[in-house]
Amino acid sequence: MADYIHQVYYYETDKMGITHHSNYIRWMEEARSQMLENMGWPYDRLERLGLVSPVLAINCKYKESTTYPHRIGVDVRIKEYSGVRLTVEYNMYNMATGNTVFTGTSEHCFLNKSGKVARLKKEFPEFHQALQRVYEAEKAKGAE
Repeated sequence: MADYIHQVYYYETDKMGITHHSNYIRWMEEARSQMLENMGWPYDRLERLGLVSPVLAINCKYKESTTYPHRIGVDVRIKEYSGVRLTVEYNMYNMATGNTVFTGTSEHCFLNKSGKVARLKKEFPEFHQALQRVYEAEKAKGAE
């Protein structure tokens, strides 16, 4: 089962009748938000603590077009985590065919209330431990 499922809406398509490329970036954000929520750290909780998480980089490959009303499964995993930087990997696929439609990564850091890069291990140890646990579990899965 996908970590996140997105239903393609008609308004997300363009004049060619396919999903506009910018929507995949939104789906990455939706899936990352869902991942954090599943970890017990939804964005509203992070914001209450004074943490924000800007995007530093996006890398993506479009593999196959999607359109309305496709259901897109998104598998999300933490690819790298250093305590300062977080890299999330996404694999999107058409749930009807199983075909991969998009792969990508996003890189993030975390900023504290003063706008400085947060050292999570020191400033937000519980959140750091949650990210570290998921990252270690992902690394162990990849080693299998």
